[in-house]
Amino acid sequence: MDIATLEKYDTEKMYKIYDKWPEIARQSFESEQKTVDFKNIDHIVFAGMGGSGGIGDLFSSILSKTNIHVTLVKGYLLPNTVDKNTLVVVTSVSGNTDETLTVLKSTKKIDCNVIAFSSGGKIEQFCEENQIIFRKIPLLHSPRASLINFTYTILKILNSILPIEKKDIMESLDELEIVKKKIDSNNLSDSNPAINLAQWISGIPTIYYPHGLQSAAIRFKSSLQENAKTHVIVEDIIETCHNGIVSWERPSIVQPILLQGHDDYVKTKERFSIIKEFFIENNIDYKEINSISGNILTKTICLIYILDYVSIYRAVLLKIDPTPVRSIDYIKKKLGL
Repeated sequence: MDIATLEKYDTEKMYKIYDKWPEIARQSFESEQKTVDFKNIDHIVFAGMGGSGGIGDLFSSILSKTNIHVTLVKGYLLPNTVDKNTLVVVTSVSGNTDETLTVLKSTKKIDCNVIAFSSGGKIEQFCEENQIIFRKIPLLHSPRASLINFTYTILKILNSILPIEKKDIMESLDELEIVKKKIDSNNLSDSNPAINLAQWISGIPTIYYPHGLQSAAIRFKSSLQENAKTHVIVEDIIETCHNGIVSWERPSIVQPILLQGHDDYVKTKERFSIIKEFFIENNIDYKEINSISGNILTKTICLIYILDYVSIYRAVLLKIDPTPVRSIDYIKKKLGL
């Protein structure tokens, strides 16, 4: 891996955005975006698809240990539990996502709180026409690469209702800068853990994760699929002990990757330990990816940063341009979108 090879295949320079992720994150959180204060919220619904949906996954993880109930909507329909104490957060980086726009329109028939985030498009227009609170956030290269500025802008704008302390947000920003030095394009050497994992992947990765890191696992799956055009499997480590582990009784091109938190629940650690013993006894090669220490935002966003870069490096090693998503374009064309 060298810079010439990286630029040859990453023709739209996705990697350059990722090199700036820590800087973009800090600028987004310190931006002049106006905050919004919603009262008596006990339920937040995050609606979004694809890269935009990953933002909801991330916030679901961040809020998993709080008293706020979180629902994710990746489709057209809101749950029947939405009421006056619910905040529906609609996110579409492009501003034109059909499913997300449908959810936004449906809120007009419900007594609930709503805020929408996009870079413009039909969602901005609908919000202007219907007096819905809207915040515009710029598109950075692609929806998936824009996760970082959308995440930290939303953290700022919704700070009054999100039980996330500022010190935890600042910790995550500092740690992103530390991680960057190990994985970005200024370190295309054997000491780069993202390159090492990208080189190891040759078959179909199966990502095993603990519940708290589900958003990082799902994001890794999506990034490998979109960037490296690779089939990927994700499985909860506890659930796989009741079914998925049996699939390893036959030879396979599937490769296990164990995504582990710094302070996973003791019983979760026990399952990981047993599965590693099983893999060793059966000569199954596997990789471990461990989160850094810190709060849930820090652990998750830093894992996503590393694993997104793995997907870019994997694409380049396969001599694939990570940016184009022709199959998605095909589906949109067929749908008339």
